[in-house]
Order: sequence, then structure tokens, then C-alpha cells
Amino acid sequence: MINRRNFLVKSASALAITFVVPSLLSGKAHAKKPLAQKVTDKQSWGIHVDAGKCVEGCTACVDACNEENGLTGFGRPETDSQWIRKVTVKNKTTDKITTMPMMCQHCENPPCCDVCPTGASFKRVDGIVMVNQHTCIGCRYCMMACPFKARSFVHETLTQQNTNAPRGKGCVESCNLCVNRIDHGSETTACEDACNKAGHSAITFGDLKNPSSKVRLAIDSNSPRRLRNDLNLQQKVFYSNI
Repeated sequence: MINRRNFLVKSASALAITFVVPSLLSGKAHAKKPLAQKVTDKQSWGIHVDAGKCVEGCTACVDACNEENGLTGFGRPETDSQWIRKVTVKNKTTDKITTMPMMCQHCENPPCCDVCPTGASFKRVDGIVMVNQHTCIGCRYCMMACPFKARSFVHETLTQQNTNAPRGKGCVESCNLCVNRIDHGSETTACEDACNKAGHSAITFGDLKNPSSKVRLAIDSNSPRRLRNDLNLQQKVFYSNI
């Protein structure tokens, strides 16, 4: 029979575990931003891509994203989820051919959110565009609305998911700027880390509102452009040397 003292001790132990587990699941000891701290508009997260440093045939960013988010292949490339992919573009005026990473552009005016009938596609106040798997009904309107083909649909039954990046069959998903890392205080994304490790340093992530952040400095010194600027989507991903 459990007396009152033993019951309280065991209950306290259980509660301690509850609060420890989330930090363990993240795989990193970030103390800069407590997970319980609310997201604010004091930050506006974004990416600068220097296409001149992107190496043809390199898949370091793609591989890192797949590992970070548990995007395991099922032997069906036409349906596999891919949050970041390498694309090759050609300038029709100069015939210049460029290879570069393509991911969700995290638009300030996201068309994916405009067409979503349930509000599953949404933009956080810090600029990160995401999908709520609990309210996504798999209609794929957002996939049709995205001019960058940045979203994937989960066809297969998922097994062995990463605990820090839950996914759902029958849902749409896309790059979320490694929100699981950012919300634990990280200042880098998996693709940026991998690109730096490969020695290319083509991807720079950070706070666009901070004039001294590395991404802001990269943008200010490279005169980058947004893709399809004519659509006035005000994306948070910028490209240089295209």
C-alpha cells in the first residue's frame, strides 16, 4: 500500500521527467530561449543563399534536412517528401547556368495560407510558414498555390519518426526553417550547418530584423534578389549570384 509521502515523492519524480524530456529530445542543450517562451515578432527569420558558392552535385543540405526531419525514402521518388531540393536554372539573357537549393520561401504574403480551407497552413509572427498536421485535411490546395513547388504530400504510412519533427500521413509538409531547433534556442538550421561543414558556406540563416546578424550582413553586402519578385510575396529567402 502506498502511503501519502511515497505517493508525493513518486508524483514529483514523474513531473521532473516531464520537464526534462523535451530538452533531451532536441539533441542540443540550448539555453538562450526557453521552450515555454512565446514566439514574438521581435525576430523575423530568413535565409540568404549565395548561389555562386553552391556546388553542382553537392547534396549536403538535402541530406541534412532529410536526417533532421526523418524524411526517409520509400523507394518512390515521385511521392517522397523533400523539404529542400537542388535545382538548376538558366538565365535566358546571359545563358548563365546556376545550381541552388530550393525550399519554402517563407513568404510574408503566403499564397499557401490564403487558399487553405482549414487554416492548417499558417504564418507565425516571426515569419516562419508552417503546416499544422492536426488540422490539415490533405486537400493540397496549398501545393497548387505555391509558385516554388516547395511542398510535399505524405502518401506512405510513417514509421520510426523523429520525435523532434512529428509528421502525418495524408498531410502536406514543407521546410519550417528547423523550427524545432530555433524554438530551443539554436541560431542555425540543419542545411546551413551541413553546407558550412562541406566547406561551401552558401547558406546563411538568422534574424532579418537584427542589423548585425550574419544573415543581415550577408544580404546587405551581396545585393540579393527574391525569386518571382513580380508576385509581391515578400519572401524571407534571398538569393545572390543567380
